[in-house]
Amino acid sequence: MAGRELQRIRDAILQQRYILTEHAYSEMHEDNLDVLDVESAILSGAIDRVLTRDPRGTRYVVIGNATDDKTPVGVVVRFVEHDQLLVITVYAIE
Repeated sequence: MAGRELQRIRDAILQQRYILTEHAYSEMHEDNLDVLDVESAILSGAIDRVLTRDPRGTRYVVIGNATDDKTPVGVVVRFVEHDQLLVITVYAIE
């Protein structure tokens, strides 16, 4: 199942069917990351955790690499209406 969900997440990125929250933008700025780093992390990464206890829907924690191929990045996402991917937060892993 994780493989299927990861492909669904990647497809949303490749098809530009995603939006970032203000919180995600703020966290990206704090860690000197940008949207390309988010895309890279998802396209190069794997699902690290699946969080199912949120009444708003299942969240996925994807861990991958930023565009520099050195910086590990965590991205927390969930699917919302119209099969859009919502990027909830982004963080560099120290």
